[in-house]
Amino acid sequence: MIFDAKVAGRSDVGSVRTNNEDSFVVADPRERARIDTSSGTRDLVVSGRGLLLAVSDGMGGAEAGEVASAIVVESLHRTFAKAPLEGDEDSIAAFIDTAVSEANREVIESAKQPGRQGMGATLTAVLLHAGNAYIAEVGDSRAYVVRGRRIRQMTKDQSFVQLLIDAGALSPDDAKVSPHKNVILQAMGQKASVTPAVGRLALRRGDKLLLCSDGLTNKVEDTEIADIVDAAATLDEACARLIALANERGGEDNITAVLAEVEGAALAMFDGQESVTHTYQLVHDYVEVTSSPSSTPRSPSVPAPAPSSGHDEVNDEGDLLPGVSAGPPGDLKTRPQQMAVAALIIGAMLYVLYTALRDR
Repeated sequence: MIFDAKVAGRSDVGSVRTNNEDSFVVADPRERARIDTSSGTRDLVVSGRGLLLAVSDGMGGAEAGEVASAIVVESLHRTFAKAPLEGDEDSIAAFIDTAVSEANREVIESAKQPGRQGMGATLTAVLLHAGNAYIAEVGDSRAYVVRGRRIRQMTKDQSFVQLLIDAGALSPDDAKVSPHKNVILQAMGQKASVTPAVGRLALRRGDKLLLCSDGLTNKVEDTEIADIVDAAATLDEACARLIALANERGGEDNITAVLAEVEGAALAMFDGQESVTHTYQLVHDYVEVTSSPSSTPRSPSVPAPAPSSGHDEVNDEGDLLPGVSAGPPGDLKTRPQQMAVAALIIGAMLYVLYTALRDR
């Protein structure tokens, strides 16, 4: 299936930081060179080879986060360029798993160099292929779809506060101001194995897909994103306006936005009534909760002791909760999983109480 796509992408250091630890890629999976979006919106034809979009938010301090995120997107592109994209959705999802695992391995290997210990990164990737968008997620960068002027978040944050929200222990509003909002449950380069959440969205003409780092979503509400994307004359203008708004509101973090709009007779029309849910299928979620944390969750306002292993140390840009093979938030159906969540909650509460008493 061949269809058309317009693509734009921008990344900004923000108003506070001195280096940009976000990375992104737009690429034909079978081509070595990336598609350059620096000159504005690009008009592309999506053939049987597909189109790869990916955003990665690095963590680790100094320049290590910048290295980690660059490795993630470069490795993903390189792996896709080596093999044809053929087969059904299960085989494509399996190939995405392989590509993510290889990127994870490369980050771990690079982290052995001096000054890079503990570095890691998030990953949100979208493969446009045969009328579908395969969406892969590790961490808390996000993917959205804007369809019929309505926005839908297609990824679920693999984060500590999201786990608490799904367990009924925290409200979404409280999560936005939680001191633990930067703690993530899974990241590239932190453990020997990583399992992305992967879903498949059947595309409709006019769908707009946004991939972004949390430097955007921490400052701009979903409805505001939809309004800006819908009102902008071009996708590049939309990216610029989203980043500008995040900077106006503080810009404490790096900000990245990649937008794609799909068109073409090969894609089904959106009838104005069909929900995104009816066109989306979760291929597989990420690994279920299997253990309690081995050390304290890291947060900008909660100092933590030295990590228990070499790859647990990350900074406040996207903190990792070490020792957890994270389960899908909202999928807490068994007693062992509920007990694991309870242990996470109790551990966090006890640590906050301990630090409060210690500092008195």
